Amino acid sequence: MSRFNRRTPAPAPAASGAPHSPIRSTGQVAATALGAVGRLRDARSELFLLAVANFVTQRTFHEDAGRRDDRYTALVRELAVEDPQWTAGLLGWLRGEGNMRTAALVGAAEYVKARLDAPQASSATAQAQAQAPSQAQAPSNRQVIDSVLRRADEPGELLAYWTAVHGRNVPKPVKRGVADAVRRLYSASSLLKYDTATKGFRFGDVLNLVHAVPDPAKPWQGELFRYALDRRHHPESAVLPEGARTLAAHQALMELPVAERRTVVTGPGGAERLAAAGMTWEALAGWLQGPLDAAAWEAVIPSMGTMALLRNLRNFDGAGVGDEVAASVAERISDPEAVARSRQFPFRFLAAYQHAPSLRWAYPLERALGHSLAAVPALPGRTLVLVDRSGSMWSRLSDRSQLNRADAAAVFGAALALRAADADLVQFGTGSAPVAYAAGESVLKVLERFGDLGGTNTTEAVRRHYAGHDRVLIVTDEQAARHHAGDPTEQVPAEVPVYTWNLAGYQVGHGPSGGANRHVFGGLTDAAFRMVSLLEAGREARWPWEA
Repeated sequence: MSRFNRRTPAPAPAASGAPHSPIRSTGQVAATALGAVGRLRDARSELFLLAVANFVTQRTFHEDAGRRDDRYTALVRELAVEDPQWTAGLLGWLRGEGNMRTAALVGAAEYVKARLDAPQASSATAQAQAQAPSQAQAPSNRQVIDSVLRRADEPGELLAYWTAVHGRNVPKPVKRGVADAVRRLYSASSLLKYDTATKGFRFGDVLNLVHAVPDPAKPWQGELFRYALDRRHHPESAVLPEGARTLAAHQALMELPVAERRTVVTGPGGAERLAAAGMTWEALAGWLQGPLDAAAWEAVIPSMGTMALLRNLRNFDGAGVGDEVAASVAERISDPEAVARSRQFPFRFLAAYQHAPSLRWAYPLERALGHSLAAVPALPGRTLVLVDRSGSMWSRLSDRSQLNRADAAAVFGAALALRAADADLVQFGTGSAPVAYAAGESVLKVLERFGDLGGTNTTEAVRRHYAGHDRVLIVTDEQAARHHAGDPTEQVPAEVPVYTWNLAGYQVGHGPSGGANRHVFGGLTDAAFRMVSLLEAGREARWPWEA
């Protein structure tokens, strides 16, 4: 969805010989959001944890949107100058495997702005590369912009952000990076899907601003660019490119009399006609000028993507979509390859499960959730898994989502426990309590046993439930209150690993990290668990894009 493009000190060293994680505390103490004594992290660690949890312009329980966004942009700008190679790697990974769209776009814009505002940074980088040419070089500003643009609406989104924050003067590296992305991303189908009147930057506006030249390997692209410009500035005289079958099919549908439209697309060959014309489910109701009934849904479902299907399960039931079509939907949303391609966060499947009333979706969504948690390791020995269910964890992940970090934490905690050889699963807040589960049980069923446990007393939960386990994993936002003071990791012997999975990205953590057996990682996907497997195999855990 569009967010901007609308009209309207040194780290503490690890113990010698022990593998360590890249997220490191500095040794400096500071107060958490609720006044407890916590630990500051170095700038790279702070930025990483914030980036993988930051939806941008969205407030969290302990930090309003403006302050959070300011902290994010300040960290990006600092590290763009001090460590451009690392920061560029983070931003490219963030939009790719990290699947954090808006944070990556904002980060790339601020990275380039910082580099341009500090010309000495570019000369210093060039000098360092000249002195050590064998070392990997930081990408150019142009390459950084291009690396975060993965969808055809994103060039306009990035330009909308830049002009809103930094003014209408768009520098050449931004223009050239956007132009590179445009050549990759603009197509007839993306034009139909994303070039809408609700956007402040239409495709034609982007082309005008960046002077994008068509890709020589795509002979059709020049005509498409011309059509996008005419469609924006002279729609009354815009002529379809010759041979543009998708655009021609779409225009033919648009020219049909309203009274004939429903019959045409719900009759024989209707689904194929909608797909050939690039008609999205969002546009279908407006085109029909009426509600989407079962027949209309059944015609557009074959051309819908996995995320669109997940968002509409409730609508399918409400319209009375038939069992045969519903079975095809169930098969598609639970297919492991489709789940991998969709790159959806695991909690998206939980959201679909919570909002779809029909039991016919329960098992497919359970399977899909399992596929999305493929990286959760099967840990040997005894494991203590602690899941934070305190009040601050109940804030929504974003203004557009009903999901919260408490449920996201429960998803990951339950998955860890179910896959481990022998695990104790505990929820905690002011108090704490075991969460019962059985081997082979559904993650979604285990989630129903979690509750709301008030404040945050992580230290007492670890002290009460640690009993000689081989490792401790804490899924939390790390924000304990002053009267619940104490480092929770100190309740575990130094030789036993403690892994803190931070789901919020606040500045201050509840304990040290980066040393022997004390590790922090973060993110809203299961990919972060790869760090656990690496560390327990005695290997150094690097940043995800460096592995």
